Amino acid sequence: MSTTGSAATTSTTSTDVLVSVPRGLSEIFFQSNLWTGMLILAAFVVADWRMALLVLVGAVASTAAGALLRVGADSVRTGMQGFNGALIGAAVFAALGAQGWAWLVALVAGLLCAPVTWVFVKIFASRPLARFALPSTTAPFCTVAGIMYVTTTRLHVSAAPQHVVDGTGGSFLRSLLTNVSEVVLVNSVWAGALILLGLFVASWKVGLAAVMGSVIGSLCALAIGETESTIEQGLAGYSGVLTAIALSVVFLRSSTASWIYAAIGTVVTAVVTVVMTDLYGGPHYTWPYILTTWVFLVVATFVPALRRP
Repeated sequence: MSTTGSAATTSTTSTDVLVSVPRGLSEIFFQSNLWTGMLILAAFVVADWRMALLVLVGAVASTAAGALLRVGADSVRTGMQGFNGALIGAAVFAALGAQGWAWLVALVAGLLCAPVTWVFVKIFASRPLARFALPSTTAPFCTVAGIMYVTTTRLHVSAAPQHVVDGTGGSFLRSLLTNVSEVVLVNSVWAGALILLGLFVASWKVGLAAVMGSVIGSLCALAIGETESTIEQGLAGYSGVLTAIALSVVFLRSSTASWIYAAIGTVVTAVVTVVMTDLYGGPHYTWPYILTTWVFLVVATFVPALRRP
């Protein structure tokens, strides 16, 4: 999920936009893989088919907006313009359900993801920050989703079927899969299993990193004293899944050092998650992962054993 590349000179076609949508879903987990994206879409369908449709609305909107901004055909084709919009669709469903306004909000918020992403890329390409090659990652989603959440308070549906209850036993064991599914705002072991399968399809290292992040996230949640319900639903460990993948194999070259570093980063992410939860009662989406990863990538530039890809 690199967002520091320059725009390509080739033009974007409507076919590029359509093909990029499932790849955009896979880019939520830093991959550009058609089959991974299809499995993630299946995970959304498992949660609620209406949620899946809102995810597609957001993904298509942000991808089309990116194409209109002439970010480059490669960026569109690989799904880089779609993942933030896809997450917007999921966040809209979590807050508004599938009421009429949700579709318009998903469309507008999805469109906004492209210019917001452009702003983040420009900021990180500026002279003081360029040396760190920081990715905008899901920060555009979190920014737009936060604005959406605050401005649509009157439309919130508290009883919206945001999560799927599976009835499986064992809070800790269940959390190992719900940590994965909660990255996309779904609480379901079946959805988590589909997503995890998709990650292994993309790369065994990515799948293994996700497992590591999930296990560490849940162990930290237990050690910190999070409630059984919070752990079981994956709310305490989902950001750690992204941190583990990002630091072990995506934004740092895979090595023994990067995996150890990623494990430490996952622990820090768990602490950041608790702090943000205590400070703010609303959703903080993937900010714990984003903030931790940015700091760790800056520090990594001063550690010889940690190299960028």
